[in-house]
Amino acid sequence: MNYNINSAVYALLIAFLAAVALCPVCIPYLTRLKIGQYIRSDGPKTHLKKSGTPTMGGIVILLSFIISCLFFVRGNYDGLAVMLVTLGYAVIGFCDDFIKVIKKRNLGLKAYQKMIGQIIICAAFAYYIYLSPTVDTAVYIPFTNGFYLDLGLWFYPFLFIVMVGTVNGVNFTDGLDGLASGVTLLVVTFFLFASLTLESALLPILGAAIGSLLGFLLFNSYPARVIMGDTGSLALGGLVASTAIILHLPLLIVIVGFVYVAEVMSVALQVGYFKLTGGKRIFKMAPIHHHFELSGMAETKIVAIFYIITAVMCLVGFLSMN
Repeated sequence: MNYNINSAVYALLIAFLAAVALCPVCIPYLTRLKIGQYIRSDGPKTHLKKSGTPTMGGIVILLSFIISCLFFVRGNYDGLAVMLVTLGYAVIGFCDDFIKVIKKRNLGLKAYQKMIGQIIICAAFAYYIYLSPTVDTAVYIPFTNGFYLDLGLWFYPFLFIVMVGTVNGVNFTDGLDGLASGVTLLVVTFFLFASLTLESALLPILGAAIGSLLGFLLFNSYPARVIMGDTGSLALGGLVASTAIILHLPLLIVIVGFVYVAEVMSVALQVGYFKLTGGKRIFKMAPIHHHFELSGMAETKIVAIFYIITAVMCLVGFLSMN
């Protein structure tokens, strides 16, 4: 089934209106349930005022996204696959949030439990690709003027690395008001235009994602009235990763998702250096957006800079496809 830019616009508007309608309903409900954000005691002191802000707002992103997608997934198997992967990761995030805020266990799901959930989702997605007549194991190499490398059987472990890495990248980015939602909005917009160029059936699915993020940002931008939680961040990571894989563009996540990469690398470097030196740190705090906060930079300034970096890297991503 062929889709054009109009389908993306319709999907965007449906998701946006759904998110705008759902947030005023969900926020008071989450507040009454006392589903408030837990604030780390060793974090920036400016975050203490965020304590109690309703979390698990990713439910709104997910619901508005799915409501819109349902109008466009009939016969659109690639779109359905992306929607189901997004839903699968949202379920993992929801379980993690539920344990943190309802069961009052700060660490949420255990690491092995999260990994089992991700393995199941990745395996199901890999099986879909194996059966799909429209998706193969080729990966586009950026800045090569159209060269695709067929990874063969190596594609499937590569898929797992891309999925896990991207999901964790978005999860680490979710630490300031509007940061993860705004950065991901730009990344998804890049993939929408890439889909338009590649004439992909993912156009309306990505339109739905953009609309849900725009609606959510009205309530998630500084000062946030609701926080997405792992329900939202894991879902968005799954969305970005599965989209990039179906479009044969997973390597471009390193470019357009530069902020995700920086956040993950800052944590890896911090932990590794801490262990090697017996307690010394490279950054004042990781992920890196907290380092800038503790260095005296305003939260809104950090978010704006990360938006600008992402926008510029998305332009570089377009150049890499030519």
